[in-house]
Formats: sequence, C-alpha cells, structure tokens
Amino acid sequence: MVGSISTKDKILNTAIDLFSRSSFSAVSIRDITREVGIKESSLYYHFKNKDELLDCIFEIYREEIKKVCPPFEDLDYILTQTTPEQFLQQGLQKFKSYICDSPRMSKISRIVSSEQFSHPQARLIILNDLYEENIRFLEVVFAKFKDLGYIQDFPARLLAIEYQYPVFSMITQYLILQFEQQDTAELEKLLQEHVEFFFHKIKK
Repeated sequence: MVGSISTKDKILNTAIDLFSRSSFSAVSIRDITREVGIKESSLYYHFKNKDELLDCIFEIYREEIKKVCPPFEDLDYILTQTTPEQFLQQGLQKFKSYICDSPRMSKISRIVSSEQFSHPQARLIILNDLYEENIRFLEVVFAKFKDLGYIQDFPARLLAIEYQYPVFSMITQYLILQFEQQDTAELEKLLQEHVEFFFHKIKK
C-alpha cells in the first residue's frame, strides 16, 4: 500500500516520541512495543537493542544538521545573489526550520540535548556537528564578507562565535517553549532582531 509505514519506521518514530517526552533511560523496550502494538520479539527483528535505536536517532540528527549550511563550493555564487543581512536572515530561518519547526527534528533535538551528559555520542554531536561545524561555516562566510568589503576587519572566527552563540542559546529556549506549548512569537522576533543588530554593528 502506497504511503504505508513499515514496522521498523513505526518502532523508530515511537522511540523518538517516547524518548523526547521522557528520557532514554526512562523508556523501556516494553513501553515502545506496547505503543507500537507489537510483541517485544518483533522489535528485536529490526533493532538489536535500545542502544541501537538511539544510535539511529543520533544518525538522523547528524544527517539533517548537515543540510543547514550550503556546500562551501556554492558560497561565492550564493553571496552574489543576496545582501549579507539577507544571507544571515535566510540562514537563521533555515537553521530554525531544520532544528525546531520540523516536529520530528524538534523531538530528536530534545533527545540529543537531554543525553549530552550521559552519552558520549550526544556530546560529540553537539560539540562537533552542531557547534563547531556551524562556527566553521560562518567563519568562512564572515571572511568572505570582509574580502568583499561589507564588514569591518574583525577576526572571522570571533565574528562567527559572537554571532552564532546567542542563536544557539535562543534556539534552546525556543525548543523549551515549544515543548511547553508556550508562545514563541517574542523569541522569533528577538532572533530576527539579533541578525539586524549584529550586522549593523559590524558593517562598514
């Protein structure tokens, strides 16, 4: 049947939902299979154990986070099509849409965040895939902005850190408000204003 979901995907989606609402350690295999409506033995046909489920979830996050930044080889062309401020605004919206606005990725982001102090792979993903890769990309972007004469001569890595770390903080706050089903409009406005304020301070 077209559009049907495989048992493996049902198990994975259920695990994502349960882990994000509680925690990895608090959810049992029995909890997952009960929610899916299968026997425990059926789960082991698709996943060796609960740890393998978590590894799959981490891999989904890593693959999705790669899509946030365009390839380095496309940067020069992209920067000819937008102003620096437009580029940063579009990048922020893309970052937010991948991390927060996709219901599945929002849940997975909560799982990665909640596991960072108990699971080495979660720490590695946050430090490298999320933080360092984004900073490295923005370092290249700000260096190009300098070469094009758009911004003042500040160290590119410092600009990347000063710009992105408030975004990381606000995105974390956004995820919490989203989980609590609270209004995020004010925070979304702050994110947009952050781009405007930052670029105003560094432009020539």
